[in-house]
Amino acid sequence: MAIKTAAEITGQAPEALYPDYLPFYDPLEKVEPVGSFEHQDPGHRADPKKPNLLRTATAVNDLSPHCGTELLGVQLDELSNEGLDELALMCAERGCLVFRDQHYIDIGFEAQKRIAEHFGPLHKHGWMPHPKNGPEEFVIVYDSKDDLRIRKSWARKNPIQFHVDQSPESQPPGATFFCMLESPPGVGGDTIISSTVRAYQSLSPSFRKRLEGLWAVHSTQKAVSRELRDNGNSSVMRKPVTRSIHPVVTVHPVTGQKSLFVNSSYTESIVGWDDDESDCILRFLFDHINRGHGFACSVRYEPGTIVIWDQRVTQHTQTLNYDAGHRRHAFRLTPLANVPIPSKIEEDDGECRKDEDRILLNLC
Repeated sequence: MAIKTAAEITGQAPEALYPDYLPFYDPLEKVEPVGSFEHQDPGHRADPKKPNLLRTATAVNDLSPHCGTELLGVQLDELSNEGLDELALMCAERGCLVFRDQHYIDIGFEAQKRIAEHFGPLHKHGWMPHPKNGPEEFVIVYDSKDDLRIRKSWARKNPIQFHVDQSPESQPPGATFFCMLESPPGVGGDTIISSTVRAYQSLSPSFRKRLEGLWAVHSTQKAVSRELRDNGNSSVMRKPVTRSIHPVVTVHPVTGQKSLFVNSSYTESIVGWDDDESDCILRFLFDHINRGHGFACSVRYEPGTIVIWDQRVTQHTQTLNYDAGHRRHAFRLTPLANVPIPSKIEEDDGECRKDEDRILLNLC
């Protein structure tokens, strides 16, 4: 009987296919935050018909009614500035875009950065690794038998945690690039992306109205504490705890759509409310997003898949549902965007009264 190699058993090469993108951890490293800036959203410049983005598209497939569209035949590294502007607009409209078989993963650090920077200055992460000889703006996501750090960090809690990457920044991320270099064999390791626009719209009109005007505290304290707990002296702490106050309901600067902007990873409390009151409402909103399968999509990966999602109108979660030891290797580039825009408390549009009339009718 022939003896199978490790690659034949696992379906993956014994060594990482992209060694230049392996994670690097330096407990002594520090980074400087981007600081405040004026954000010019490229979606404002976009042609609504998107001729430059869709010129080479062979198929445009929606992944769900409310979130996610797959564009086949489009190469990100071949898009003009106009095409990238249209990508920003479509990403805001659909929440996330999926591209397959991308040359982008092979064009090198600087070219990859240059395209992502079209959407805003790139965030530098406080504790996740970057490549040893690559720019500090790259976030390396690496799960393999030789590095189980990700699994260790989620060993004591459910890994399904919808969140916005780095929402405690004073100017949180907008369009974000997630680029798959190697994926587990077969199925598993998907990202679930949920529309927070639809999450907001699915609430009752009177409850939506109550949420407008509220502000919440976002902090990296829990994530920093987990890094210190799990990794001790080898913990990476490149910058202090980040904390900001953002509106609970925000408005997208291009589409004008309202969305929920609280998440279970970083949102701590509602400003001005007692702890019990704040915890009750936040727990409800977190659960509402987590249970919102009707306004989410699941993205399956293969090497060369790139997902771009607009974090101002979506939340996402990993799925660690593949066997430990299989390699999942990706990198993320995270352009920062505008200061969150609060939804205005508007005059009653009549929806609250309609709700009341329906309740009274059912009681009769």
